[in-house]
Amino acid sequence: MEWWQIAIAIIGGGIAGFINTLAGSGSAITLTILTEILGLPPNIANGSNRIGVFCQGIGSSYSFIKNKKLIWSKDRWIIMATFLGAMVGFWIATTISNASFKEVFKYLMVLMLFTVLIKPKRWINVSDANLENPAWWFYLLCFLIGIYGGFIQMGMGVFFLFLMVMGAKYNLIRSNAVKVFVTASYTIVGLTIFHYKGLVDWKAGGCIAIGQFIGGYITGKWISNHAKANEIAYYALLLALSIALFLLFF
Repeated sequence: MEWWQIAIAIIGGGIAGFINTLAGSGSAITLTILTEILGLPPNIANGSNRIGVFCQGIGSSYSFIKNKKLIWSKDRWIIMATFLGAMVGFWIATTISNASFKEVFKYLMVLMLFTVLIKPKRWINVSDANLENPAWWFYLLCFLIGIYGGFIQMGMGVFFLFLMVMGAKYNLIRSNAVKVFVTASYTIVGLTIFHYKGLVDWKAGGCIAIGQFIGGYITGKWISNHAKANEIAYYALLLALSIALFLLFF
């Protein structure tokens, strides 16, 4: 690896850590760096990308827990359902290729962008005060999104936020807190599996992980106490979707 490749990996990881903490789809950036800049094959890039996802999740989760944006007593069943789904997704990822899902993923992201744009107030002003337990189908959807996250990861954060805001009526900041924690919890398991299968480049993934940890920690600390946190997270989500769609289509 040349010095400029390392610099791009760290800076790109920092940007991805910022985007993932506020929204999702930062993996669209890191996977592009791993494949196009660092030259890893797609399956190795998919495994190596989990290093940064885990490190960013640790940094973000620490900030969110410290500022009481993640509450285990209320969020544990959502976390557990998604975690179990991810275990199934990891098994799928190590047995079949994810290349056939790329075209479908593009149009799912387009649909998600239009959904976020249609009712912005629902995303910015939603309150999670006095939440009731979601219906059984909500936990089933958490399980299915976990499968997707374990399988390919890219875009999982956006789909998870959509489910939390629209299905469980969480606000964006609380939704992000749950998202980064559950992602970190299942990623450490997935990273172990990918390493065992020989699908992790620790040097390449480690460079991106440095940036992602720093970006995740700083962003989580900053947004937890910001007066316009939900509004900022909403526009970050639009930015994340736009970047992901640009990279996917162009």
